[in-house]
Amino acid sequence: MFRRPVLLVVAHGSRDPRHAATVHALVARVRALRPGLRVETGFLDFNAPAVPRVLEGLAAEGVRDVVALPLLLTRAFHAKADIPAVLHEASARLPRLRIHQAGVLGPSPLLLTALERRLYEAGLTPGDKSSTGVVLASAGSSDPEAIAVIAEIARELRHTGWCAVRPAFASAVSAGRPRTEDAVRDVRAVPGVRRVAVAPYVVAPGFLPDRIARGARESGAEVLGEVLGACPELARLLLTRYDEARVPVGLAAVSA
Repeated sequence: MFRRPVLLVVAHGSRDPRHAATVHALVARVRALRPGLRVETGFLDFNAPAVPRVLEGLAAEGVRDVVALPLLLTRAFHAKADIPAVLHEASARLPRLRIHQAGVLGPSPLLLTALERRLYEAGLTPGDKSSTGVVLASAGSSDPEAIAVIAEIARELRHTGWCAVRPAFASAVSAGRPRTEDAVRDVRAVPGVRRVAVAPYVVAPGFLPDRIARGARESGAEVLGEVLGACPELARLLLTRYDEARVPVGLAAVSA
């Protein structure tokens, strides 16, 4: 009856209503890109529907295969602990529903393209690259793997032609790592930098993205990009991760 696995986008959730609105807009774009694919949304916290409730509803309908895709840019705590725990618990309660956890979104060349899209939308042009320093501002993490990935993405962004690129972190758990305002001052001191742009490496608005924006304004950054949001590159990336993780019908699996 349901031959193609359902794509369940797993978002963190937030008290900020802009977060859920952005997630729903992104999911709507994914549906538009692949009309034959059923795409659902579930949240870990704050917003409805909760991931377990979505899975229960799918099982009740007779769905047999689900690809649960974390709406996360790095493999940190939520991807390694929270989401697997929720999925394993659901799998134990719903034995006829086969659940497979897809990989996180990053790193990916599509994310680099999305970051540049947001900077161009904020007023920059490709011709500005050689005189513009960029602060790659992420939410932050205490996970060394996630921190290393952000640093590598900053290096890859630098190789696309920007004058300088430095990572920054908004969360207090990223102790000892530069905040947005500190990174802006650091980049401004690089020879050849005439302006500084802050590129938020976050999916949706909320408390930490607001902290990034505040740091950009207070430090005098000339350009502030929007969050990645429902940009076309992100929608395409969700489908890429779905295709990579899709579970063949008949294969029972719940894996990270």
